[in-house]
Amino acid sequence: MLLEPLDLVVFIGYCLLIIGMGIFVSQEKKGHEKNSSDYFLASKALPWWAVGASLIASNISAEQFIGMSGSGFALGLAISTYEWMAAATLLVVAIFFLPVYIKKGIYTMPGFLLDRYDARVRTTMAVFWLLLYVFVNLTSVLYLGALSLNTILNVPLVYGIIGLALFAMIYSIYGGLKAVAWTDVIQVVFLICGGLATTYIALQMVGGGDAWEGLGLLRKEVPGHFSMILSKGEMMIPDGSGGTRDAYLDLPGLSVLVGGMWITNLSYWGFNQYITQRALAAKSLDEAQKGMIFAGFLKLLMPLIVVIPGIAAWVIVKDGIDVSFIDSMTDPGTGLVKSDRAYPTLLQLLPVGLKGLAFAALTAAIVSSLASMANSTSTIFTMDIYKKYFDTQASEKKQVRVGRITAMVAFVIAALVAPALGQLDQAFQFIQEYTGFISPGVFAIFFFGVFWKKTTSNAALVGAALSIPLSVVLKVVFPNLPFIDRMGVVFLVLAVLMIGISLLEGKGKDHPNSIDINRDLFRTSTSFKIGAFLITGIIAALYIVFW
Repeated sequence: MLLEPLDLVVFIGYCLLIIGMGIFVSQEKKGHEKNSSDYFLASKALPWWAVGASLIASNISAEQFIGMSGSGFALGLAISTYEWMAAATLLVVAIFFLPVYIKKGIYTMPGFLLDRYDARVRTTMAVFWLLLYVFVNLTSVLYLGALSLNTILNVPLVYGIIGLALFAMIYSIYGGLKAVAWTDVIQVVFLICGGLATTYIALQMVGGGDAWEGLGLLRKEVPGHFSMILSKGEMMIPDGSGGTRDAYLDLPGLSVLVGGMWITNLSYWGFNQYITQRALAAKSLDEAQKGMIFAGFLKLLMPLIVVIPGIAAWVIVKDGIDVSFIDSMTDPGTGLVKSDRAYPTLLQLLPVGLKGLAFAALTAAIVSSLASMANSTSTIFTMDIYKKYFDTQASEKKQVRVGRITAMVAFVIAALVAPALGQLDQAFQFIQEYTGFISPGVFAIFFFGVFWKKTTSNAALVGAALSIPLSVVLKVVFPNLPFIDRMGVVFLVLAVLMIGISLLEGKGKDHPNSIDINRDLFRTSTSFKIGAFLITGIIAALYIVFW
């Protein structure tokens, strides 16, 4: 399939707009040389709407458009838990963690660990995060983005990976976070408009030309795909090799509301460099918190854009509505219908013009996340590894140069590894599970570091060091234990160990680097309180409706 001339005009126009915007905002005033604050924290000048837009653009990527639509195809609306619980998590982070970060004036999450614990904890977690960003996050986004290009335009996977990496590099490496954050504002507009267009067309196809009718038919045709809380054996889904497995392993019942889902969400939204970096770059704490609220409202909307199309694709395949659609969803290598091909296949149904817009939206989601991850990778390496161990007196100019080189190297490594993900059926679940190896340790270290003054550095080091080994052991010994539950178990074990070590080592005394917590630190504005109330009410209503 080839894009029509009008689609190409829309898409090329989008590419030129993003590159032009990135280059424009990257320019410094005459006589001012870009320093580390400019490059890594956008000069700490982002307004709330830019913070919120950049948070969503950084978060919503191929793993949502392609991966979550694929999970919507296989699992149904239940996968929306990641989005709706994320909106609630943003409120928790904005109230209880952002004030601490901004008060400390940190650049990176490892930098906070240095301030609260010691250099050993910072370096251990910095290395973990670098490996995670390069070998899981960057790699998976490149693979899923290239998969969409392959499905839509028949672009070979390797060429798609190279092309997407180069596009993200062109505008992000020179300008740093400032270029990434301000272009994200444009990316979000394309992302939402193009995403809604795809949803509308998919529902029209199911409803015989009537999108509203199509939405009603989805619930009628596949009621099981609208169950938010799954029970054991309730739904069997493809395992990627021609067999099936229990969907409960991905979304284990009430654990998604009161268990391990909170660990993965708080680790991602509260302690994840390429997310928190946007809030740290805000003009003020109030602007950062308002940005979180804005992002929370956008998260509530995302299932309509990325999950509903996947469910619609399931109905199209199940009912045999379109033979060519089923052929496009079939993996040529295995001959199996592949869940992650659902969204790229839907894009082919869009009319001329809208197809270019939707393709631009998908590309916007991909390159904005790639740029964000690469920038945060370079930030951690430069500030927490290079400046600490290689050149403690590195000038501002040299730090910026090292950051750019690091981002380029990260892209190259991820591009080399990305093709290996081709054997997966649901890449979204791969990302969640392997990120979950480190999430319990991250959550334990930050939670106790902020809220328990007696937590010692050695206790934190144990939490950091044992998170991955404990997760691997549980995965091997209990292969049928859902990974969300596994994260909860690992966290509880680490919590007991950290509390025990801290009490034995500290003899009941507060750690000298403990954080002074008081009520005034957590005060929020009236507008934030109103936004938080609305988001909480909407989430509660959604779960009541789709329970």
